[in-house]
Amino acid sequence: MRSLSSEGYSLRPEDIRYAINSIASGSETSLKDLFLNNIPVSSKKRFIIPKTETQGLYIEAIRNYDIVIGIGPAGTGKTYLAMAMAINALLKKQVSRIVLARPAVEAGEKLGFLPGDIYEKVNPYLRPLYDALFDMIEAEKASKFIERGIIEIAPLAFMRGRTLNDSFIILDEAQNTTSEQMKMYLTRLGFNSKTVITGDVTQIDLPPGKLSGLVEAEKVLSDTEGIKVIYFSERDVVRHKLVQEIVRAYERYEKRHTEDYKG
Repeated sequence: MRSLSSEGYSLRPEDIRYAINSIASGSETSLKDLFLNNIPVSSKKRFIIPKTETQGLYIEAIRNYDIVIGIGPAGTGKTYLAMAMAINALLKKQVSRIVLARPAVEAGEKLGFLPGDIYEKVNPYLRPLYDALFDMIEAEKASKFIERGIIEIAPLAFMRGRTLNDSFIILDEAQNTTSEQMKMYLTRLGFNSKTVITGDVTQIDLPPGKLSGLVEAEKVLSDTEGIKVIYFSERDVVRHKLVQEIVRAYERYEKRHTEDYKG
């Protein structure tokens, strides 16, 4: 940590907490390698840094595989780091565009009853992707990229019938895709393209009886060469420290509930 500080990296309280957690978990992690494995992006922040060993493995997987599936709880950086890697690839001219997609699941409300046109109706579902994007690229630059179609943010349904070449594609909240949607999405991948699929299999909002496309893809593709699945846990949560405690509390509750049900 002293070495990192001397090289200009400003250590924050959460960095020290991650370091302690890493040591406590028994993993032989080089903190220097962890924090210096950064992703340069065009923003007010100099670069995006993985904060846990799993995040570091995730970044390496995205560098080395064309299809990466990131599964884990909220706040583990699955989408944020994928977005950083996509922007970095665009700035390095490794791809010519970024496509960000999300399934528009009707969680309690029917889209048809919401006011506005289709873009206004689906925009709330896509807002988290905009938030991550504007956190990494200056708003004016990001808006120009969106206007020119270099960065496209769209509901998953808009992907049907397309083949995406020379693109970095991110599918967020993939646990809410159906089996058919996931198969459709995976077959959109074109030449010189990468895709990162992220989701939390414990937060499925599909109607009862509908199989999650992410759950199915995890089983079907886990042994396929060229595809990498990375699993995140509550130890990788990098939001407010209370988010980690909330995730743990729910896991304990669900475990007790399952055991009581079995009993």
